[in-house]
Amino acid sequence: MGIDFARSERSTVGIEWELALVDRDSGDLVSAADEVLADLHQSDGSPHPYITGELLLNTVELVSAVHTTVGGAVQDLDGQLQELRGVTIGRGIDIIGSGSHPFGQWYDQPVANKERYHKLIERTRWWGRNMMIWGVHVHVGIEDRDKVMPILNAMLSYIPHLQALSASSPYWGGVNTGYASNRSLMFQQLPTAGLPYQLPDWAAFENYVADMTKPGIIDDYTEVRWDIRPSPRWGTIEVRFCDGASTHRELAAVAALIHCLVEHLSTRLDDGEPLTVLQPWYVRENKWRAARYGLAAEVILDNAGNERPVTDDIRDLLISLAPIARRLGCADELASIERIIDEGASYSRQLRVAEENDGNLVTVVKSLAQELRDGSNPARRS
Repeated sequence: MGIDFARSERSTVGIEWELALVDRDSGDLVSAADEVLADLHQSDGSPHPYITGELLLNTVELVSAVHTTVGGAVQDLDGQLQELRGVTIGRGIDIIGSGSHPFGQWYDQPVANKERYHKLIERTRWWGRNMMIWGVHVHVGIEDRDKVMPILNAMLSYIPHLQALSASSPYWGGVNTGYASNRSLMFQQLPTAGLPYQLPDWAAFENYVADMTKPGIIDDYTEVRWDIRPSPRWGTIEVRFCDGASTHRELAAVAALIHCLVEHLSTRLDDGEPLTVLQPWYVRENKWRAARYGLAAEVILDNAGNERPVTDDIRDLLISLAPIARRLGCADELASIERIIDEGASYSRQLRVAEENDGNLVTVVKSLAQELRDGSNPARRS
């Protein structure tokens, strides 16, 4: 099975940001995506070109155009968010960015009326209905198809770094799960989701898709829902395991790290350098550690099993990637990762707000809504 890989300018970037609709007073999820999206229709009646729906009717997704800088992509999404607010504010709806909703229940959430979603739910049943999750997907342009699988395989070493920084789903159905990112472990229960196979080249990926298509496991490559996957339609690598971003700053910071890592690996390939590929059992363990412990995780660095606190490794990454960030125009965004390390990621802020309010999870929702409104951490404002 031949799969064409679209021509794409090197290291262009696009971002998809899934957001939840919540009642301004109660904090409950609101299944109003159809109405909200209808309000956003263009003057000719056509749907908004970039703001779309998702699996559940409590979700709206913002999709940037293709940009040369992370800052441009985030500014694009900021403009869309303001459009979205323009139609939600009159409906008493707030918007939050988080990998999970602190107390929402899956059985209360209707599914969008699209054939592919109904097919997914019919096949996956309880697990599919539990996919009450929100994430961030970052696409980075790859100019040569032969680079895709080597870069993808090498990017698996950085899953714990990105997972720890973006973790924002400590609660599930009103329960403190003890995980920084419960979302990441829930999502991998779907067929074809989770960690990718470490395939050596594009032909191996084509063979994989052919094998999966033949018995009807998938209809086409778009149903391969790996944590990191090729996106042939766009000519990109798509990093899709990060939890939903709670603030604009965190969105930009995580996207900048992804952008720089892909360009760094691409440059090493150009220079003829071998890329480090971590053993799959270490990749799996690292993902679990970051999901469980967030920024407190210790990660396995190499195939010899050496370990290090993830925050120490992130800080060294920021130094080594700084020249690339300057070249890509995202130096400020990358540097802001230090602030996430120093002040805590979204999961730790959510836990702190709940603790300060006797476990009241409505206050966590309100805090998330305020963070997204003003782009800061309200708990730390004087």
